[in-house]
Amino acid sequence: MAMSLSEALKQMIEQSGHSNYQLSKLSGVSQAVLSRFTTGERDITLETASKLASVLKAELRISKGR
Repeated sequence: MAMSLSEALKQMIEQSGHSNYQLSKLSGVSQAVLSRFTTGERDITLETASKLASVLKAELRISKGR
């Protein structure tokens, strides 16, 4: 089964070694949004996911569900 976008991004953030402060500065996503996302208090928008993916050098792909 494929990993969700949120799960994949959380894993990449953890593995990146960047702090929320660093990711915020590099991506333009506020520290508050990053914190709420990584703790599961908030879901992520596609726009925010795209900004984070760019910093993390990841490619976002949307595939049709079954």
